[in-house]
Amino acid sequence: MASPRSRRRSRKRRSASTAPRAVPSTRRLERSERQRSADREQRRGRRQLGREGERPESPFGGLPISELAILAGFIGTVVGVINGGGPALIVGVIVCGLGVVEVTAREHFSGYRSHTALLAALPAVGIEAAIVAAFGEPKQRALLLVVVVPVFSILFWLLRRRFQVARQARVARPPALGPAADH
Repeated sequence: MASPRSRRRSRKRRSASTAPRAVPSTRRLERSERQRSADREQRRGRRQLGREGERPESPFGGLPISELAILAGFIGTVVGVINGGGPALIVGVIVCGLGVVEVTAREHFSGYRSHTALLAALPAVGIEAAIVAAFGEPKQRALLLVVVVPVFSILFWLLRRRFQVARQARVARPPALGPAADH
């Protein structure tokens, strides 16, 4: 018959120089993840600007037409600057500007990201350019501000309100995630 001592399992003894192994605590990991998630949600609640949800789809389907227009316009602008101006510079700036306006308007009016200042500045600068083209540059440049500042201010206010309505609609009912979301 075996002695009680021989029936015991032998244990490896660790040396005094090695520390015990750390066992990951799942509760600690879950708690830290919940805390990070809560912090993220709290920051999101305070933030009014920035992105919300997925970027709105292009009206051109999957083709990145606006992004290609921005790239082509940038290349045309660089070529025009290297050549000292001319048609390449003018066309490059216009094509790049059209691409930027399409992307910013799509993002703004869908409530994805606010581009209020840019969208309000474009017509204001256009009106200033039209006034200068029609009447020449005034001796007192501050007179241009009499027309441009109210146009910018009114457009800024209207565009900001429109964005807030679109953002509220986007947050309240996010867009469907595909055909499976319809069922």
